[in-house]
Amino acid sequence: MLMEGQAIRLQAVEEGIHEVVFDLKNEAVNTLSQLAMQELREAVTQLQQTDGVTGVIFTSAKDSFIVGADITEFKQMFDHDEETIIANLVRLQGLFSEIEDLPFPTVTAINGIALGGGFELSLATDYRVMGDKAKVGLPEVKLGIYPGWGGTVRLPRLIGIDNANEWICAGVEKRPAAALKDGAVDAVVATDQVRVAAIDLVKRCIAGKFDYQARRDEKKSPVKLNTIEQMMAFETAKGLIGAKAGPHYPAPMQVLKTIQKSCTMKREQAMEVEAKNFVKLAKNAVTPALVGLFMKDQYVKKVSKKYEAQGSPVKQAAVLGAGIMGGGVAYQSAVKGTPILMKDINQGALQLGLDEANKLLGKQLKRGRLDAAKMAKTINRITPTLSYGDFNRVDLVVEAVVENINVKRSVLAEVEGHMPEDAILTSNTSTISITELAKSLKRPENFCGMHFFNPVALMPLVEVIRGEKSSEAAIARTVSYAKAMGKTPIVVNDCPGFLVNRILFPYFGGFSALLNDGADFRKIDKVMEGFGWPMGPAYLLDVVGIDTAYHADAVMAEGFPDRMQHEGENAIDRMFKLERFGQKNSKGFYQYEMDRRGKPKKLADEEVFTLLEGVLGDSRDFSDEEIIARMMIPLCIETVRCLEDGIVASPAEADMGLVYGIGFPPFRGGALYYLDQMGLAEFCELAEQYKHLGGLYQPTERMKQMAAAGETYFGGEK
Repeated sequence: MLMEGQAIRLQAVEEGIHEVVFDLKNEAVNTLSQLAMQELREAVTQLQQTDGVTGVIFTSAKDSFIVGADITEFKQMFDHDEETIIANLVRLQGLFSEIEDLPFPTVTAINGIALGGGFELSLATDYRVMGDKAKVGLPEVKLGIYPGWGGTVRLPRLIGIDNANEWICAGVEKRPAAALKDGAVDAVVATDQVRVAAIDLVKRCIAGKFDYQARRDEKKSPVKLNTIEQMMAFETAKGLIGAKAGPHYPAPMQVLKTIQKSCTMKREQAMEVEAKNFVKLAKNAVTPALVGLFMKDQYVKKVSKKYEAQGSPVKQAAVLGAGIMGGGVAYQSAVKGTPILMKDINQGALQLGLDEANKLLGKQLKRGRLDAAKMAKTINRITPTLSYGDFNRVDLVVEAVVENINVKRSVLAEVEGHMPEDAILTSNTSTISITELAKSLKRPENFCGMHFFNPVALMPLVEVIRGEKSSEAAIARTVSYAKAMGKTPIVVNDCPGFLVNRILFPYFGGFSALLNDGADFRKIDKVMEGFGWPMGPAYLLDVVGIDTAYHADAVMAEGFPDRMQHEGENAIDRMFKLERFGQKNSKGFYQYEMDRRGKPKKLADEEVFTLLEGVLGDSRDFSDEEIIARMMIPLCIETVRCLEDGIVASPAEADMGLVYGIGFPPFRGGALYYLDQMGLAEFCELAEQYKHLGGLYQPTERMKQMAAAGETYFGGEK
């Protein structure tokens, strides 16, 4: 053993061949933390100074290779001034270049995940052998930055500009076949053979069967494309990537600028360009918001893991109600491997649920994400039934019938009698009190809420709702099942609307009040989409369903009459009365028709303004700033109320619930992070301007106290 540290050890394999092993002590995965990079520096120096070294392999003692940099250190790194950040980058780039320049061949054995800095390290070696279950990629754009340790320099020279643009700008993770096809790795073998294959490849290089120096020269030289070819590659990419990234995410376009400028240069000059352009992103406001979201997501996962550890796994599930929602739940359970019964009261409804599952599977088949055999296997995990015959062997039931308290009570009481005593019963309700629903049950401790968002297959969030009598065992098993379905569960306490809808409806309240004061809903949509929402409030209401919103609004008004009740008819009431339910019947605030791909296409409908006469105020123009203020103030205050009322346990879970549940703009970091960035004092001053609009615009007393003290929700002072 030449060296043994906390993260890395350096050992001899056989005569002349040495091995750098990444094995971060007391951690499940390897990261390139400051500690790891310091030890890597020591290992490289040791290799440079040791006589008789003829080749080196880089390996991992973990199931993954290296998952990337230590993101917990990003804030500290990016808080430095620009010159210091550049100096740090240049130092680390230099370390990877020293690995690239070692006077003997180098091979990386990628046994599992190699992302970000981990994959950049592998690019610095001469060759890469990849396990058949591994994944590689440079996902830094998802954090608002790009690869800064030579990734934008080496990858284009290895796999070509077009491929590198796609890999880095999209931040995609690549499986072995794609990585090998593009030339990012040199061989794919069974995972247990990765190290053996790496040693064999080093030996072949030593024997002169592979020209590793030629490979190095290729990575250190300008890209071999003429000016016209370069221009075509970058101009095409700018249009496609610019449109996809949008105006709020600068990293993908900065990647293109960096590669375009540096691809004509040799390694050292190209690295300088990478470092200098990286700083612009490190200092951009989007980056700390996205890094913060990543950290919050890790926190939410950690909370879920604690519940998972306490909860027994669900081996057999069931769903009551085979509509679009029930079919979506059945599909999601089956596709992730948990068999599920799907019960309804008539054959037609069951067919609708199966059709929904088949449609979703057909899309996966078309995209090549599964084959016909896996599709058949998945469908076979869904058992449609008209009776409760097999419910005596279920571990968990999801009730997904119509959003009507009396219907739900009746169905829940009925199914409880057919379930094992220790099985968990859940309700997929979006607004109805879990505590109220539990009153019709014999075992209320085995009951909780499990609120999926529509469409189930696409929306990552599941709210797990704790009623007054819900046991920890019920919550734990429900969280465990949500995780097994590939979802992000957040545990919340019971109240009208729970977390997400309780916060969403004040936002809709702000929208209705704007219409009442004469704002044009089309402009509101345009402004809020410009703010970063995936769709404006009118469009969102059409997608949610005006009928659904109407009924939920009544629940919210009853639950929070001081601020969510409204006098007289508003636009949502009128739309409901006119049976303009949105996309589900092709008319709402907009008209809808199916496009060639079978998706509803939004079209203007001038008739709406006539139909809404009496609930729309005299037309007047609102500034973008006023629209944003009137929409966002109620949403932010209600988020705070949920935190203060203990509906949600932490600011991190509140922000992630909004990002995952209703598409809160990720680059703004969540509602509470948004408040931190604005500053509570400034926010309270802004809310004061609109206090005449009622309770939705009144900050809580605690918010005012925090504003006066300069406190924030995520630590630090403002």
